[in-house]
Amino acid sequence: MAKTKTTFYCQNCGAQHTQWVGQCSTCKEWNTIVEEVIEKEEKRNWKTPTNTSKKRALPKKIQDIEFNAEERFETKNDELDSVLGGGLVKGAVVLLGGEPGIGKSTLLLQIALQIPQKVLYVSGEESQSQIKMRAERLENENSNCLVLTETNTQQIFKNIEEVQPDVLVIDSIQTLHTNSIEASPGSISQIRETSAELIKFAKETNTPVLLIGHINKEGHIAGPKILEHMVDVVLQFEGDRNHTYRILRSQKNRFGSTAELGIYEMLSSGLREVSNPSEILISKKDTDLSGTAIASTLEGVRPLMIEIQALVSTAVYGTPQRSTTGYNLKRLNMILAVLEKRAGFRLGAKDVFLNITGGIHIDDPAIDLAVVAAILSSNQDMAINPNVCFAAEVGLAGEIRPISKIDQRIIEAEKLGYKTFVASKYNKITLKSYDIKLVLVSKIEEAFATLFA
Repeated sequence: MAKTKTTFYCQNCGAQHTQWVGQCSTCKEWNTIVEEVIEKEEKRNWKTPTNTSKKRALPKKIQDIEFNAEERFETKNDELDSVLGGGLVKGAVVLLGGEPGIGKSTLLLQIALQIPQKVLYVSGEESQSQIKMRAERLENENSNCLVLTETNTQQIFKNIEEVQPDVLVIDSIQTLHTNSIEASPGSISQIRETSAELIKFAKETNTPVLLIGHINKEGHIAGPKILEHMVDVVLQFEGDRNHTYRILRSQKNRFGSTAELGIYEMLSSGLREVSNPSEILISKKDTDLSGTAIASTLEGVRPLMIEIQALVSTAVYGTPQRSTTGYNLKRLNMILAVLEKRAGFRLGAKDVFLNITGGIHIDDPAIDLAVVAAILSSNQDMAINPNVCFAAEVGLAGEIRPISKIDQRIIEAEKLGYKTFVASKYNKITLKSYDIKLVLVSKIEEAFATLFA
């Protein structure tokens, strides 16, 4: 047996050091070095053959390589399928991260109960009876879903050989440990080693593996950063405990786009897919109120209608306040400066509060015109017609700039029943047969005259 030694790992990049240092020499991060007691394994030279019976891989010219499109299958969850790029790829390793209590285990258990293929759900955090209680609450039973409570990877692989599952779910990667190293579960070396074993299993058997990962106080997935580089897909499950809505984002996807977005609503019976996000992003009201405007934005290829709320009031304490929720504060200050300098609206001595309803954060510059409309509506105390929506960028000279994919935004607004669409005069609109009324403006003054004439 090899001699047990102490080594030091970087929590950020996973680099190994012989002694503790304040700054990692690899990633240059400070105070990320931790000490771990591991069993030093015998190292082999890369030239040394480990398995002579295995066929040696040979280099090929790129034009001689046979291309096989990745084989996917649907998870019966449309939001997850769209975020993954059309379904779950065989042999792919998907890592799902999120805050405690956000619904990671509920989402993957719900998917495990929906997939028609045989699924092995391995939990290191809950007992089988607890998982059974959650499955009954989800009201979706699948006889092909098998539940295993185990944390040792060697025992897990023994069960995998007997069961032969089509999909493997691990909840969570931080609870697993392997006998090959003497380190506690959740340590950097254990996370790296167990992840490597699962990735090797997924690639050799062509079995998709879904991993749940905890996050640290900074909001990043716990463990070495190399874990996110090793897996094929990294998903982030976001949300606020004060809201019932959850957002699934893709931070890395080797088989599709990272610009897609999935929206769920947390209910007592599980997570409900929200196919029309505008129903949660636009508040219901009986009367028209000033300071609200509807903007058309894009998340990936999905157009969304969001509500912008603004409140402009006289500064009581002398120094005006600027506050935003879900919007960039610096961009708000820029828009207020444009309104003051280019359009002549005196807002320098007034408090301005801006909010994007639904608890989401939007960085799309196409909502600038809606922000301007909401601010001017609150300042004038005049309500905007609720059937009007906006999509345009505001420049520093006060001009209304064109945006991309204007046709998709117009089609979505028309489908949701809006009557007027305000956009830039310089946008190239390819489709001409719209039932919705298009109002094209070139300056802020034109937009103001159109809205508050």
